[in-house]
This record gives sequence, structure tokens and C-alpha cells, in this order.
Amino acid sequence: MSPSPEFHWLGERRDYCATWAAMRRFTAQRGPHTPDAFWALTHSPVFTQGLAGKPEHLVSPGFIPVVPSDRGGQVTYHGPGQLMLYTLVDLKRAGLGPREWVHRLEQVVIDWLAGQGVGGARREDAPGVYVDGAKIAALGLKIRRGRCYHGLSFNVDMDLAPFGRINPCGYQGLAVTDLRRLKPELAAGPQTIGRELADGLIAGLRGD
Repeated sequence: MSPSPEFHWLGERRDYCATWAAMRRFTAQRGPHTPDAFWALTHSPVFTQGLAGKPEHLVSPGFIPVVPSDRGGQVTYHGPGQLMLYTLVDLKRAGLGPREWVHRLEQVVIDWLAGQGVGGARREDAPGVYVDGAKIAALGLKIRRGRCYHGLSFNVDMDLAPFGRINPCGYQGLAVTDLRRLKPELAAGPQTIGRELADGLIAGLRGD
């Protein structure tokens, strides 16, 4: 039997590069019995450019640093008030392929939103979760020898203006939203939401 996955809240405004390096170390050092881990946190403002990233999608980054990353996808923004849920999961051990894991990440957000009375949906041409056409959650993964890191971002209560400095996920004019704009009465923050999303993913890994 696989060991029980672990959840860790790493705190607010964590440095992107330091966290990325920690994910790579964890993945490189893990063995066949290392528990899967879910790291929840928020980042200081940063644009990250995925492996498919094109320079023209960085329209006007200004004072916000740009970091080339080894995750899949194009350019996106991370900042305070946005939940990052990093999924350090041995997909091979779990018998899961990349597409199924992407589907699970999207679905756990859609299900959580539904529980708050918000209708989220996926798009076939652009991974992530959307509400009335506006993106609220983005995905980007790296899989090395069947082991996954990076994960999803979920816009909770944040300044959305930096998304206007890029073509989000490579789409010019893509609308972006956050939970506060959809459900201003909802008090849940990134730590609570991260725990609940992780619980949903962990239940799926256990077959609950």
C-alpha cells in the first residue's frame, strides 16, 4: 500500500525560485515509498514562463520579475491572494497518466466551486477552470520519470491588474477573475481552500 499523502501549508509570499528548487530536490530525492505531498502557499509577485512560452506573450512585464520555468504551458502571473497548490505526486505509482491528473486537478476545482454555488467549467483548447469564460484556475505540470511537480494556481482574492501585462496562458485578451469577485461574502482564504482541494485529491489517490 502507498504511504498516506501529506499536506503542508508553506505560508504567504514565498519566493518562487526557492520553492521551485525545493520541488526539484524533493522529486529527485524521493524513493519508491516516499509519501506524495501537496504544498499550499502564495507567492510574491512574479511572472513565470513555461516551456512552451513565447516572448511576445510578455507584453509589458514592467517591475515584476519574469522567471523561465520547467513547467508546461505559457506565461502566467502569481502573486499575493492566489493559492498555489503544488502536487508532488508519483503518478506512475498511482497508475495515473498526465491527462488523467490534469483532469483531476480541474475537476477538484470545479467541484469545490460548485459547493460554493459557482459554476466552473473546463475548456478543451486551454487547460484550467473558467467561470463564464473568465479563467479562475490555471495548470502547469512537470513530470520526470513518472513523478509530478508544479500543479495549479487558484485566484482567491488578488490584484488582477498584472494579468493585463501579459497574454495569460498565451491567449490575448483572455479574461481572468477571482473568487472575491464571484463570492464577496465568502471568507475562505488560500490556506483553507488549499487544504480542501488537497483533501479532494488525496481522497482520489486513496480510492475513497
